[in-house]
Parts: sequence; C-alpha cells; structure tokens
Amino acid sequence: MDPTTKINIPESDLERIVIVGGGFGGLKLARSLRRSNYQVVLIDKNNYHQFQPLFYQVAMAGLEPSSIVFPFRKLFQGEKNMYIRVTEVTDVDPVAKRLQTPLGHCNYDHLIIATGADTNYFGNERIQEHALPMKSVAEALYLRNNILDDYEDALTTPEYDPRQELVDIAIVGGGPTGVELAGALAEMKKHVLPKDYPELHIEEEVDIYLIQAGDHLLKGMSPESSAKALRYLEDMGVKVLLNSRVTDFDGKAVFLKDGTSIPTQKVIWAAGIKGEPIRGLPESAITYGNRLAVDRYHRVKDCEDIYAVGDVAYMEEEGWPQGHPQVAQVAIQMGKNLAGNFKRRKKGKELTAFSYHDKGSMATIGRARAVVDIPKPSIHFGGIFAWLVWLLVHLFAILGTKNKLFVFLNWVVNYINYNQSLRLIIKPKVK
Repeated sequence: MDPTTKINIPESDLERIVIVGGGFGGLKLARSLRRSNYQVVLIDKNNYHQFQPLFYQVAMAGLEPSSIVFPFRKLFQGEKNMYIRVTEVTDVDPVAKRLQTPLGHCNYDHLIIATGADTNYFGNERIQEHALPMKSVAEALYLRNNILDDYEDALTTPEYDPRQELVDIAIVGGGPTGVELAGALAEMKKHVLPKDYPELHIEEEVDIYLIQAGDHLLKGMSPESSAKALRYLEDMGVKVLLNSRVTDFDGKAVFLKDGTSIPTQKVIWAAGIKGEPIRGLPESAITYGNRLAVDRYHRVKDCEDIYAVGDVAYMEEEGWPQGHPQVAQVAIQMGKNLAGNFKRRKKGKELTAFSYHDKGSMATIGRARAVVDIPKPSIHFGGIFAWLVWLLVHLFAILGTKNKLFVFLNWVVNYINYNQSLRLIIKPKVK
C-alpha cells in the first residue's frame, strides 16, 4: 500500500475523532459521540462488537457465535457523521497526527486507543505455540473444534495413554475465565459426554484440571467468594491445583514448577493478559502490563491529543493505586467519561476527572452456582440467587433484542436438558 494513499473518508469542517477498537470502551465512546459536533471514525479489524464475557459458552457449545456479536453498521445506521472502517492500525505518527493501515493512512484531530488486551504468555514461546487462547469469537470456535475433534479421535485410539492425552483438559489461570470454563467443562463431562460418547469411559478417564499459580481462585474477589468457587468446582469433580505454576507445555504434556506433569494435548491459557498499544507511541507512554499510562482525563503520557480507554489504559487513582481491573465495566465507564469530556470541551466547560465506580464482581461456576461481590454495602453471596443475578446482568448487557432472545432461549434449553444442538465441528475451507 502506498503510504500516501488515504482511507476514503469525507473531509469535514468538524474535528475528527478516530477510535481504534470497538470493544466495550471504544463502542461506548462511539455511541456516546455519534450525534455530537464531531466527525467520528471507528476502526476495528472486525465489522462487529464481541461480547467477551460469554466467549467460554461459545467454546463449550452452549451458545451460537452469532448470539454474542453485533455488527457495527447496524448500530450506527443513519448517523451522518459516523464512519466505520474494517482494517487494522499498524502505526501511528503522533507528530503528523496520522494512522497507517493496510487500506492507507487516516489523519486525526483526536485519537482514542481502545485496542484492549491480548493473551499474555509471559515470554514462553512453546506455551504460546501449543496452548489454546480465548480472546475472540474465532479463538472460542477453534477451541470448540479442538475439544470435539479430540473426543472423536479418542474413539479410535485404543491405547490408554494416548487416549488420556486426547480426553484430559488443563485450564491455566484461576480468574473468572478459568473458573467459568472449568465449571462449563465439568457440566459437559457429567451431562453431555456420556450421551454423545457412550463408548468412552467418561467418568473414569476424563479429567479436568484448573491450575492456579496463587493460593486462591478469583483474585480480586472476596475470600468468601474465592472459597465458594473452590468448593463448587471440587464438588463438580474439577481437580483444582493451587500454588502450581506452569513452566512449559510441549503439546503432549503440561509441566509444573514442582517437577510434575499432566499428560494432555489441550491446555487452555487463561493466565493473564497484556495491553495492545499501537506501534509508534513513545516508549515513555508504555507501562505495567504493556499498557498505556494515562492521566485522570485519559490522556496518554507524553502525547498530544491521544487518549486511551479500557484494558489498554493504565490509570492510577485513589482507591486504585495499581490501576483499575481490566474488566468491561471499567472500559464502559472510561468511554462514557471521555465522551462527556469531548462534549464539555465543545461547550467550554471544565473537564471531569475519571473516577471508577465499582458496581461489583461476579463469576458463574455452572448451573445454579455463582458468586457475587457487591462492594457498597459489602455483600457476598453465592448459589442459585447469585447465578440468577449473573444471568440477568449478562443478558441485559448483550447488544440486540434478537441476541438477547436467542441467548435466553439457549440458556432455558440448557437448564432443562443440557442437550443443546450446537456441538458442531465447523472448519474453514482450506484451498
């Protein structure tokens, strides 16, 4: 691509705000500014928003991928100063105020980086090569295919040890993603696999491991919720290994720091994330976890007219001296606050510093099992009521009435008989 080529966006007298990333933060910002006195350009490598909290249900064949994605163009139909471009930003030139993409370059007056985070393998190339991440719908589908493929292969593998490698699954990371995956796999083992694969000795042979480097699950949640989650998982048959650090995975076995190993061909990596800043930003702006250091007004350090929101942004404030948790609610609140500041700026009003309002944390561990923490007043509860709260919150957060309906129907069917018909191995055609 000729670097002088421009992305085809109409020139305007309005100031141009370019948002890179259509996740929770970027999308909230774009929706809040769509009828403002700015020209807004949303750039994302996909043409849809992904509802990340339910990726694991796609991976476990509980939901259709189309139920948790929503096309950007449908959200912004009829908005005359809103433009969407499906491409990837490769570089930024802060001096020229220009982004470079495979489609050409795009000038900006204000740049918002909302690129989110990607899987962090902590520099271990072999783990990165062999482990299965789950940070996109595509990766969730790949994981589903991998799991179902291996159970099909296990049917034609008479030797015990090679068959164990196919049927056993290890999840690394005891945060919400790891805990929810482990619970979903445990339910699949109990209710689905014996019906789908009666030739296998599911109860005796299939083992699900949840490996956590720390001494408790759900870091950031209360000790009560952590203990409940551990009890739920163990009651469901999950082998939870605390204080166990994974050092390597060669595609056949996962190796732990204490010298032990677990034979498996499937390691689901949920042990950490890192920010995805755009190349070309000053090194001084990049801080802990590969995130961008921002002030309370979301301005990126040592940059002019560049902002960051969501998982890629690292902001310290009173009560959060080590930055905010990388969760959807932080990104949404950041996007809303920054949009408000752009509107206030136009009116000559004073800008508002960001303050995170923690509405609570939750995680589900299977049917009628969940944990919820509410900070003010300090309330911690679990069980079926927590599970219903989790269902309600996530259902209302999904974009689109049709998506809400489909997800609700899938959950109802799954609750009744655990026999959803989504266990399909769908592979792209290879030319």
